[in-house]
Amino acid sequence: MRWPVFTGLFLAVAVAFQSTAMASEFAGPGGSGPRAEASSPQDVDLELIIAVDISYSMDLDELAVQRDGYAQAIVSPEFLQALKNLRYRKVAITYFEWSSRNDQKVVIPWRVIDGPETAGSVSYEIMHAPIRRGSRTSISGAVDFAMPLYDGSGVHGVRRVLDISGDGPNNDGRPITEARAEALDKGITINGLPVMVKEPTMASMDIENLDWYYEDCVIGGPGSFVVPIKGKEQFREAIRAKLVLEVAGIVPDVRFLRTAAKEPRISCTIGEQLWQQRWGR
Repeated sequence: MRWPVFTGLFLAVAVAFQSTAMASEFAGPGGSGPRAEASSPQDVDLELIIAVDISYSMDLDELAVQRDGYAQAIVSPEFLQALKNLRYRKVAITYFEWSSRNDQKVVIPWRVIDGPETAGSVSYEIMHAPIRRGSRTSISGAVDFAMPLYDGSGVHGVRRVLDISGDGPNNDGRPITEARAEALDKGITINGLPVMVKEPTMASMDIENLDWYYEDCVIGGPGSFVVPIKGKEQFREAIRAKLVLEVAGIVPDVRFLRTAAKEPRISCTIGEQLWQQRWGR
């Protein structure tokens, strides 16, 4: 079975929750109980950076649905349940948009989410930020921009994860494999959300099997995985599943999600090659 059936994916997540969850009620930032007493305001279970592609190959409807997917995922019952089962019950999140090597913009600076109220605040901020678009596709630029953000998070995370969504291969900036290697050396796990809702065309420089490209050239680190989106109707559910897995620290069942392959099935410079063929530079 090549790609996830999202119903099956959520069943896998539910089973993992049942095996790892501890019997407790949500304590929140001012709650009581052993977990609340052991936690520190500076300690969080996860430092999560969400890096979202806003290149012109993404139409305005896709951009809106994508943003709504992240906003709704953060306040979903599944996300909040995953939060409850963590040691500190806190995750720090920042959200930025990217396109070319020099075009990245932080939409949501670092925010600590520790329950429904803070999750709702972050969700509101995401939904009410102006939508913008940019040229080119520099996944390596997004990785390079993200790495120093962790040093300015103001928290100490047990895990560091970079969540990248995009609808095409790297065609600007340095090779993605170089940026990935540096991120992995810093202990950052990279997960991918390849958007594959349109038929590839030469004009858009999209590629067949973008999911393979993300698996073999973009993601990496312990438990890294890819959740591909092949229809606009899948945006919300796929994003929710991905964030829940990341927050819970669950390694996906290989029956549903494929992790990075050892040998690339697609050239990791395919985007640069297509750009050269079209523009001669």
